Amino acid sequence: MDRVDGKVAFITGGARGIGLGIARAFARSGAKLALADIDQASLDTAKAELSKLTAVEAFKLDVRDRVAYARVADETESRLGPVSILCNNAGVAGAQHVTRLTYEYWDWVIGINLYGVINGIQTFLPRMLKRGDGGHIVNTASGAGLAATSSGLLYTTSKYAVVGLSESLRDSLEPLKIGVSVLCPGPVNTQILSNSRDTQPPTQVTAEEAKVFEATITQANAFLAAGVDPDEVGEMVLAAVKANRLYIHTDRVMAGLIESRAKMLLDAMPPAK
Repeated sequence: MDRVDGKVAFITGGARGIGLGIARAFARSGAKLALADIDQASLDTAKAELSKLTAVEAFKLDVRDRVAYARVADETESRLGPVSILCNNAGVAGAQHVTRLTYEYWDWVIGINLYGVINGIQTFLPRMLKRGDGGHIVNTASGAGLAATSSGLLYTTSKYAVVGLSESLRDSLEPLKIGVSVLCPGPVNTQILSNSRDTQPPTQVTAEEAKVFEATITQANAFLAAGVDPDEVGEMVLAAVKANRLYIHTDRVMAGLIESRAKMLLDAMPPAK
């Protein structure tokens, strides 16, 4: 996809963080925008900003809700035109300790980080295929989807799945002129941890556990604050869509871990005959 001007980009988690950075990059390049997010106030702010650059529609949407997703897709295409660029970006950072896992936590993280991506694909891909005009899908995973980190079992599980989904989807769609990219960011200066707390399932913790958790959040926020600016990530995504690149890395933070993992996989194989 050499040009995006005049095309419609649908971006989940599009009112904050990386999603807003992606929206800004596409808006500056002339794409029309449909922003979906669960935060109405942030949607209003983002729409007011981006409407100065391009046509924008904003929708409050929980990406787990398939019925609502279909309705929003219909409204988007009736107001802006067919969606050619789908950015499945909405996500949460769930770091529940392995000793405190519950089905509610699994459903929360997998429901948003993985099924949110699946729901976006299943909502828009049939429309793209029916039109036959090509398109591009960007799925936001993480560096934690390429090698295990300290990001937590739930988060890592969901992001590994998004990477595998994206790799397979790209192979399947290549003959049909629909590109696929997977964004695997390292630290990015967003408030994902604080925002995730607003939607996570309730849990009972002791005063000491709460204190440790708060300290962990503070440390993690400081780590993210030193990361790449979301607007820079948005430009990386735009460039990858235009060049039809599969992997989008924001830095080289994961290079050593990826190399170590690849070596372990290869070393575990039987000797060549």
